[in-house]
Amino acid sequence: QVQLVESGGGLVQAGDSLRLSCAAASGRTLTNYEMGWFRQAPGKEREFVAAVTWTGRIDYADSVKGRFTISRDNVKSTVYLQMTSLKPEDTAVYYCAAREGFGSYAYWGRGTQVTVSS
Repeated sequence: QVQLVESGGGLVQAGDSLRLSCAAASGRTLTNYEMGWFRQAPGKEREFVAAVTWTGRIDYADSVKGRFTISRDNVKSTVYLQMTSLKPEDTAVYYCAAREGFGSYAYWGRGTQVTVSS
């Protein structure tokens, strides 16, 4: 069982930056997991934002390419999502998730709210 805890959300203005963090509870290592960030805006389905495999391969949703950067620190068992040039449409609850291999993301955090005002 992997428990994930997100932090770093908040209320910002359009154009601002935020860095989200996702840490494994109880010092659990995340080295062998693919880590992903997802988001869910009010009235919309949860959508993929970014992911980084245990080998370091990275993918982004087209909507955040060039603005968001995902990274991981395996020593700290933490994954980050650096968000820049934020837009009101980035407003959502952001979730961190982990999976092993190519299956579904089995472990999810509770989410952190990001609100971008215009």
